[in-house]
Amino acid sequence: MKQVRVVSGRAVPLKRSDVDTDQIIPAEWLKRVERTGFEKGLFSTWRDDRNFVLNDERYAGASILVAGPSFGVGSSREHAVWALQQYGFDVVIAPSFSDIFRNNCTKNGLVPVVLDASIVETLWTVIERDPSTEITVDVERLVVEVPAAGARHPFVLDASTQERFTHGLDDIGITLSHDSAIGDYERRRPTWLTSR
Repeated sequence: MKQVRVVSGRAVPLKRSDVDTDQIIPAEWLKRVERTGFEKGLFSTWRDDRNFVLNDERYAGASILVAGPSFGVGSSREHAVWALQQYGFDVVIAPSFSDIFRNNCTKNGLVPVVLDASIVETLWTVIERDPSTEITVDVERLVVEVPAAGARHPFVLDASTQERFTHGLDDIGITLSHDSAIGDYERRRPTWLTSR
């Protein structure tokens, strides 16, 4: 997993609530053997509508998705996180997330930022008014900043999740960070426990 300390970029206003994982990446995409190419399936049903926000060239290349409440509800699928990341998103800001989706985000390096619904609505207004607006999500200081609007919004991540992002640690990386202790244990373990 790559380190995520500070993400600065433009944002996409996804003004929808209760976006489920099947809407993020439809089930037919789960048959893929590879772990790549999911960006093509991101919101694929909605992208058939030329007025869908991801089809608006003004938001091309944005790295932050600002969504409505209850983002990522529905079935658990890491594919939803992969699709968002492969499309180019490093952060999703929303008033709330499904617990399973949030957990999949933190284990794969996509930063889920919870901000109050009124702040999200203000962000939508700012972004729609000027799609070139830069937003900075600082995972080290736990703050979202919108310099053009003079706005600074703190957010919460538990210490272990924050460490995952700032040190680029997935579950395997966390285990390997204890390599010397594991090695010490293995050397002290009675041999009869290891023989078969």
